[in-house]
Amino acid sequence: MTQENQRDFVKYSFYKVDPSWRRLSSKEREEHKSEFSSVIAEFNDRMSISSYSLVGTRGDADLLLWKVSQELESVNELCSQLNRTQLGSYLSTPHSYLAMTRRSPYIDNHQHEGQEGTSMRIVGRKYLFIYPFIKTHDWYQLPKSERQALMEEHFVIGHKYPQVKISTSYSFGLDDQEFVLGFETDDPSGFLDLVMDLRESKARPYTLLDTPIFTCLNKPIQACLNDLG
Repeated sequence: MTQENQRDFVKYSFYKVDPSWRRLSSKEREEHKSEFSSVIAEFNDRMSISSYSLVGTRGDADLLLWKVSQELESVNELCSQLNRTQLGSYLSTPHSYLAMTRRSPYIDNHQHEGQEGTSMRIVGRKYLFIYPFIKTHDWYQLPKSERQALMEEHFVIGHKYPQVKISTSYSFGLDDQEFVLGFETDDPSGFLDLVMDLRESKARPYTLLDTPIFTCLNKPIQACLNDLG
């Protein structure tokens, strides 16, 4: 496969720490955090990894690791090694999404940041908003021309918010959802306004699922782990 056609695997892993971990001694917790961070560092040359804290934004998740890799085996190996760490024994995974990149069928004559090709680039803005997405069966029965027109309206709305960068990945046959949508921005109010505008679009009745929605704060992994306790 040529570099131009290389498609990435995209993995969003959400973790929740058991409250009993916070009752360990400070020394034990620091050792656990150091070991966990070291494992992640070992994979930085094999995939793109970005860490996010959800402490204060969700009750069912504390930490997100967003991984982009050309090989699914590397994702498997990283997650397996994290499971074997001391901190890993105190972590559950309440939400987990697997997807791949591909070129959108609706952008032949359209330039849209984050959808131009088959690779995914993590920008690293301050906030990340993530949610799984499923369209209704009726959507796929519409003629391609009608779907194209509806998506072009989406593009027009999206261009009103250039400060919000979208990353679309596809889960058909890989996971329960059809898409996973990620939005990076330094201004949460812009994303809120974008979502409100999209609610009024003509394509909205063809949305079957777009929850849960995760508000994530981009931080170095050590800072994310410090948020755990």
